[in-house]
Amino acid sequence: MTTAREISVEYLARVEGEGAMRVKVVDDQIEDVEFSIFEPPRFFEAFLRGRPHTDAPDITARICGICPIAYQMSSVHAMEDAFDITVGGALRELRRLIYCGEWIESHVLHVYLLHAPDFLGYESGIHMAADHREVVERGLRMKKAGNDVVALLGGREIHPINVRVGGFYRVPTKKELEALVPELEWAKEAAIETIKWTSEFTFPEAELDFEYVSVCHPDEYPFNEGNIASSKGIDIPISQFNEFFTEEHVERSNALHSRVRGRGAYHVGPLARYAINFDKLTPLAQKCASDVGLAPVVNNPFKSIIVRSVETLYAIEEALRIIDEYVEPAESWVRYTPKAAVGHGATEAPRGMLYHQYRLEEDGRIADAQITPPTAQNQLTIESDLRFVLEQHLDLPDPELSWVLEQSIRNYDPCISCATHFLDLTVERV
Repeated sequence: MTTAREISVEYLARVEGEGAMRVKVVDDQIEDVEFSIFEPPRFFEAFLRGRPHTDAPDITARICGICPIAYQMSSVHAMEDAFDITVGGALRELRRLIYCGEWIESHVLHVYLLHAPDFLGYESGIHMAADHREVVERGLRMKKAGNDVVALLGGREIHPINVRVGGFYRVPTKKELEALVPELEWAKEAAIETIKWTSEFTFPEAELDFEYVSVCHPDEYPFNEGNIASSKGIDIPISQFNEFFTEEHVERSNALHSRVRGRGAYHVGPLARYAINFDKLTPLAQKCASDVGLAPVVNNPFKSIIVRSVETLYAIEEALRIIDEYVEPAESWVRYTPKAAVGHGATEAPRGMLYHQYRLEEDGRIADAQITPPTAQNQLTIESDLRFVLEQHLDLPDPELSWVLEQSIRNYDPCISCATHFLDLTVERV
């Protein structure tokens, strides 16, 4: 006699976009796990074709309202690669600073309002605030500190408009940047408390064998520049991305699935950056990680919430350093001449490595574009994690099983889109 169980979660809150998951279990054996994205394609790559290259930062910023800087920066780095532009000095530092702002606001949003409720047993951040008002208010204030950095350098908090190929349309004065310091100093102490707070959560047992992939720079924790490195031996220039990684379409998903050629799934995001670049963190960030029991490599995806908190501290420290050392540049951008070329760019969005490639015409118009976001790169790894979680928790009642599966997905802070929040989860037991 066979028994059948079906779990259906029609709305997965606290993620961005529309997706579905189906799990088939036969005689208590997992036969199939599918995490699919059924949200209609948004065609941003097609929108870019035929347009001036100068439009790319503003168009790609519209892909995401939470991490627009990442899209802007990957696009401008690809254009600069194509046109042989070198951006250094204060302009390069300002790019790191605006990236700091995005990491702060995005990481804090995820930690406090999207992921912490899972560990504390709340349906949402709103429900959590009823019992933990001071904690939620701390998170909101920290997020605002990041938003303020983005607003100053980007012209506005959402879909910033001040980033351009070669630099910025306008650079801030020293006085404008110094006005950010008091809140960033407060946020630094709040970030230390956040690391301690998240480390006290109860974490499911999970030590998984990931191939971590991230940008890797010899001298700094990665935001904008470096090679692409993996925990299993890859070390390549960004221009070789397509030689080592491939994207493929599967029927169940409107998002492409990424693989390491000849191997399979890989993992991008905070855990990957942390594992590959731990030695580039500030001494304080390293100490705080060690103090709460984190090793230089973390293989439990549920502990990504602690690693995000460590990265938040790093971003705040880096922002304060850049502001302290800032000298206003004479020019807000590096002048250049367009040409026919192919350019590659990869930067570290809060959720992981974001790759852009552009083929450009002689006049600088975009002939073709490729954008590979972090969530697409993580899809196969998410499916692998779900299979592991199911194997460990098949004996749980349906509501509890649904909860841990949803939590497992939110470990990755998936950004399916910025429009809706939907997951249709079905577990079929035969």
